[in-house]
Amino acid sequence: MNIRPLYDRIVVKRLDDSTDKTASGIYIPDSAKEKPQKGEVVAAGKGKRLEDGKVAELDVKVGDIVLFGKYSGSEVASLGDDFLIMREDEVLGVFTK
Repeated sequence: MNIRPLYDRIVVKRLDDSTDKTASGIYIPDSAKEKPQKGEVVAAGKGKRLEDGKVAELDVKVGDIVLFGKYSGSEVASLGDDFLIMREDEVLGVFTK
């Protein structure tokens, strides 16, 4: 990927929970599936610029698995994959192992 996010923005690749059937065995077509709200951070900016001019580092790092809101970020298609560019404050949480 050839994109470097600026300031407090991150680039996230959605992680697909590709389940084609419900627990009871009903098939779910692609048009009815919701987009996953979980993804992996593939790029991160340097940090948020504060009022005094200093830069505060981001809490999320490249490789983190994050949870974000349904309508968070802006979708960008690059090299055949779909990515989201969002601000760090749109991240709801980081999954831990």
